[in-house]
Amino acid sequence: MPAPTGAQHLVDALTALGTEVVFGLPGVHNLPLWEALADTDIRLVGVRHEQTAGYAADGYARATGKLGVALVTTGPGAANTLAAVGEAMASAAPVLIIATDIPSTLRRPGVVRGVLHETSDQQAMFAPVTKAGFTVTSADQVAATLHRAARLALQPQSGPVYLGIPTDFLSERTPARRPPRSHARPSEIPDLSEAEAQLAAADRPLIWAGGGALRAEAGEAIGKLAERLAAPVLTTFGARGLLSVDHPCLAPNPVHAPEVGALWDEADVVLAIGTDFDGLMTQNWLMPKPKKLIAINVDPDDAAKNYQPDITLVGDARVLVEALKVEERSGIAALVGRLAKVSARVRQRIKEEEPQAADLLSTLDEVLPADAVVVADMCVAGYWIGGFHRVRAPRKLAYPMGWGTLGYGFPAALGAAAAGGGRAICVTGDGGFLFGCGDLHTLAQEQLPVTTIVVDDGGYGMLRYDQDRAGLPRRGVDWDSPDFVGLARSFGVHADRVSGFGRAFRRLLGEFVESDEPNVLVVRAKMAPPLNTSPRWYRKESP
Repeated sequence: MPAPTGAQHLVDALTALGTEVVFGLPGVHNLPLWEALADTDIRLVGVRHEQTAGYAADGYARATGKLGVALVTTGPGAANTLAAVGEAMASAAPVLIIATDIPSTLRRPGVVRGVLHETSDQQAMFAPVTKAGFTVTSADQVAATLHRAARLALQPQSGPVYLGIPTDFLSERTPARRPPRSHARPSEIPDLSEAEAQLAAADRPLIWAGGGALRAEAGEAIGKLAERLAAPVLTTFGARGLLSVDHPCLAPNPVHAPEVGALWDEADVVLAIGTDFDGLMTQNWLMPKPKKLIAINVDPDDAAKNYQPDITLVGDARVLVEALKVEERSGIAALVGRLAKVSARVRQRIKEEEPQAADLLSTLDEVLPADAVVVADMCVAGYWIGGFHRVRAPRKLAYPMGWGTLGYGFPAALGAAAAGGGRAICVTGDGGFLFGCGDLHTLAQEQLPVTTIVVDDGGYGMLRYDQDRAGLPRRGVDWDSPDFVGLARSFGVHADRVSGFGRAFRRLLGEFVESDEPNVLVVRAKMAPPLNTSPRWYRKESP
């Protein structure tokens, strides 16, 4: 019996890792992989653009916590994923980009010969937007290198990793090297006594939970600690859904609302879990540093790069939070009352500032299935979702506020839906949807359970707001939108349209999310941006 090919080694390694779905685009250099995958139980979702493959892998990773895999071809095919990989890096999504490269037999060191799709250093293109990159140097290393790359992508802090394979290795037959063993080290618990003492002595403790807390599955432990401390919990965009919406200590989002920001300002001890205090959450660090800051993080440098902690506890968020010993204190009833008032003020603010946003948010709260995954794009409606939507559970919101890539929503929703954990609800603008609308074909082909809400305001609504606010003429932000309903139907996807987010929207969305098929709902509406967008931040630089 002949030895397996490099392509067979790769798919065997993916199978051994428990891979269920791969997103990809065929190219002349990677066709052996498509052939090898056909003999496995791995679902290969063919997309219409490599950027979609990257975003879909990201959406799958965020919805599951598992490795998202994108399979693309050489040169421009690999380069087309870079925007998606950058978003995955900024949001710590574990994505593996598997890209072929030109045949090893045709490459000469230091010379670009003009081979089809040749790049002088394909791996180097990915260096700024990945945790690491690997290029296979012989066919017998394919499986071992893939295992190494996948392990690194999933290792906290998770993130994207690049794996390049010269195309001739895919057809070469060779015995495989044994994959490297994973040597998991037991997590050591640092001395917690000083942190425990500061939390016990705090008059107004507060917990700030970031994406690292969610990825560590620390929600239950954080919820119990918050109740013992009678401390409000503020969650970042990446940690939305960490606590249930009815948890007594969960503060309403976002911290960009002055009523919520006051909770931070009043705190005398802040316990920061799995966060780096990025500019988007802190209004570019205009939030004052707390009087006392305790940080829990897998990376001490990450914990200290924006606000210097007084105490840094390095390790797994769930393990360390569970290990903190703090006596139960009084004050939970008063906290619940305070948070209820804050929530009421925030909701009233929304109704007064943008009634259409209030209608959108209340409809999503009422009609979405319990297991729905909401995927928002970089658009005005998406900003309202990212800031104010009541997220019911971990991994039920994907929001591209790491790198902030327009066009994320629709392709990421394909990946979230392919994960099989519930219907994906994509909220996107007309501009972002046009980035990847060709993948309506993928939606129809795969019959993925996605409801896409396209908010059509006839242009780039956020940029239009910026120009109007600055007193500038509108340039490049307005257009006559295409017939999105006709476009979707031309691909065989059911679609309909409404004006605004009133009763007709509520009725149709309720019908669409109960369907077993993909569908598109186009909403003609214009909305003002919310407080969590930078032009509306309430904290200002001193004059």
